[in-house]
Amino acid sequence: MTLLHLLISFGGGVFAATIGALGAFIFVGFTGLIGIAVMLGGGEATILNEIAFGSYFGPHIAFAGGVAAVAFAANKKKLMGDANGTDIVAPMFGLGDPTVLLVGGIFGSLGYAINYLLSTVLAIQTDTIALTVVISGLIVRLIFGKTGLIGSFDGSKGEVRRFFPEGKFFLFMLILAAGLGLVVSNMAIALNIAAIGFTISAASLIFAEMGLPVPGTHHITMIAGLAAVSSGDPYIGMAFGILSMIIGEVFTLVFNSHNDTHIDPPAGAIFICAFIILAIF
Repeated sequence: MTLLHLLISFGGGVFAATIGALGAFIFVGFTGLIGIAVMLGGGEATILNEIAFGSYFGPHIAFAGGVAAVAFAANKKKLMGDANGTDIVAPMFGLGDPTVLLVGGIFGSLGYAINYLLSTVLAIQTDTIALTVVISGLIVRLIFGKTGLIGSFDGSKGEVRRFFPEGKFFLFMLILAAGLGLVVSNMAIALNIAAIGFTISAASLIFAEMGLPVPGTHHITMIAGLAAVSSGDPYIGMAFGILSMIIGEVFTLVFNSHNDTHIDPPAGAIFICAFIILAIF
């Protein structure tokens, strides 16, 4: 870890604050697909590893910086219209406020430092980028949020807070996870690239950026690909894709409901499932 890396990561956080956390994450998908194409053509993995997952577009740096920026802006009542601290789509450029960009940059550098600690110093066997995204989100919630780590729920309207998905939507997600998990597992095994599904899923969120009802599926496809490549079995990949979906939904209900900042459920599912897969295989 060098001062240069920290400064570059600061720039990644500023970039994400400018265009919004989700917009910055979508670039992971498109840049990652370019990097994979280069690899399949016999080139190096530099674009995939150093750009898509590095200090410019890496989710632990750019996405995390964007999440922090919008949470800070909401905390200081700087946001316009219906935007709030959970609005990872909202770009901060329109505010013209340098402090918002500074917060994005600081959390970009913090994300680089945390991931370096987890991956290089502690050598934790999991997806440390995903774990860093969660840790950064928790820090953001504690500093800028007002609803506590698991959100504020009073049940004043007779609602019952749930911590596990159920009903028709859960069946919908099971079918989605099974279908995506199996096709991505076969793709990942054929190419021997675990992240191929992740990059496609991340790029697909450009439709969510446009306001269309498109779900985040990168936790399903990333884990299905990792499990499939690690085991050589597409059915194991599918099973882990389903498990990742379930963990992601639980994570949403526990940490990302009734809240005022964003703690990323897909990142939570990815680091938990990656830890299990790497422990087994």
